[in-house]
Amino acid sequence: MRRRGPCPPAQPYREMNMKGISYILLLVLSVAAPLAAEAQQRDGKAFEQLQKLNRFYSYLDATYVDEVDMEPLVEDAIRSMLEDLDPHSVYLDKEEMRSQNESFDGEFSGIGIEYNIHNDSIIVVNTVVKGPAETVGLQPNDRIVEVDGRNVVGIKRSEVPSLLRGPRGSVVEIGVARRGTPEVMHFTITRDNIPLNTIDAAYRVDEKTGYIKVNRFGRTTMREFREAFGKLQGIESLILDLSGNGGGMLDAAIEMAGFFLPEGAVVVSTEGRTIAPQRYMARDGGLFDGNVVVLINENSASASEIVAGALQDWDRAVIVGRSSFGKGLVQRQIPLGDGSAVRITVARYHTPSGRVIQRPYEKGHKQEYYEAHIGRLTGADSVRADTTAQPVYETLRSHRKVLGGGGITPDVIVEPDTSQITDYMVDIVAKGVYNDFIMTYMDDNRTRLERDYPDFDSFERGFSFTDDELRMLVETARKKGVEPNEEQFAASKSLITTQLTALVAQRLYTVTEFYRYINPRENEYFMRAKEILDNWEDTGIPVLARQ
Repeated sequence: MRRRGPCPPAQPYREMNMKGISYILLLVLSVAAPLAAEAQQRDGKAFEQLQKLNRFYSYLDATYVDEVDMEPLVEDAIRSMLEDLDPHSVYLDKEEMRSQNESFDGEFSGIGIEYNIHNDSIIVVNTVVKGPAETVGLQPNDRIVEVDGRNVVGIKRSEVPSLLRGPRGSVVEIGVARRGTPEVMHFTITRDNIPLNTIDAAYRVDEKTGYIKVNRFGRTTMREFREAFGKLQGIESLILDLSGNGGGMLDAAIEMAGFFLPEGAVVVSTEGRTIAPQRYMARDGGLFDGNVVVLINENSASASEIVAGALQDWDRAVIVGRSSFGKGLVQRQIPLGDGSAVRITVARYHTPSGRVIQRPYEKGHKQEYYEAHIGRLTGADSVRADTTAQPVYETLRSHRKVLGGGGITPDVIVEPDTSQITDYMVDIVAKGVYNDFIMTYMDDNRTRLERDYPDFDSFERGFSFTDDELRMLVETARKKGVEPNEEQFAASKSLITTQLTALVAQRLYTVTEFYRYINPRENEYFMRAKEILDNWEDTGIPVLARQ
């Protein structure tokens, strides 16, 4: 720390006379007394309002003319109070909490299928490898028509989890209609723990480069990440894809950043009105020292922004894509005794250089806050358009300039190419035509495809849709109310075909193969990252070193 002048020697306590002590005590009391009185007054007002709320509840419950179900009224009151605060303080009811816990825990208990609703039926899209459903013989494209003797044709999507999930070890009876089998097939399935993977894809792009896509940060994320990284075996460069990653658990984000940073490096810090400032450091220290590019976009938020911000501030990775969401408020989860909880904002996150991750907001204006985010998705982000309005910070190693003002601004901004996106394509995607077409296509062709393309390499080399099959897509769209438009279909044909082919690869193999197919063809962030890593000396190092 730079000193402005010489420090006087410390005075021993015994040399302080009573006059000096009295002066110090008087000074402390003169400062502390008003603060204590202010705190007491504030606490008194809070208690008064709490009593008022309790009285209202008691009188309403005891005297209202009709019997009142107080539970929904209380829940609505809590939600209403939170609406007047920041955009991220929320109330979660019992069902929402259960779903959130499953997401963070990384598993739930069920039968182990990926499903969809098609023509009023539950369609098995894929089965979890070695999961309960696969073990008893369920197959992709099976139609579940009965559950525990109940006819489930026409069931709502929201009802399916409550039927198929249940305690580990419990048994469910499933009736299945399978193409080529005249009668309903019955299976007895014992539920088991089913993993909810937070790593969507991990593969070698080439001999030197790996790719890992993380969809959220949960308790199992770093275990999954280490396993995925280990299978990449000796890579020199990594593309870490955090695009669309809405965040999750702070510990997982700190550990992931620490995978690339030296031990002791600050990853993130917090400050708030009622909690002490705290800094979080990398613990293990630099397990990978190769070249790194991190992909982010407008839907990268919270924990993913912590990772991207830390690697950017330490000049450890080139950040590629579009400016992130800007969700940098720390929530403390408080259980309310009946399975529900509130998450109340208690602090703000800062990157190692001091940038506030949270983008600006007005209390009580949640709708405008999220509408502004939608505007950013469509390119109408006035704050980002005018970079002169953003505060400027310096990175910690090369002291290059990085922008604050909320969210993480990439080092390399990639604007999306929308030239192939037409109104016709938007309509067929919005009305679920892709899903209906793929369902029917896989139903008709899975056996042939599995025979002709036993692995992804053979699929990538040999598969393509015929013109007749693409005309089937247009006809499927027409049946769903999207009238043919030859000119717009021609403009979007290449993009539509690539997306459909990637979906077929996913259904035949795994979600990793979806990304293996689409990334080098349509993912502009990925292609720019690959270009940077392939020419690191000329395109990577200059970004991290520029002043």
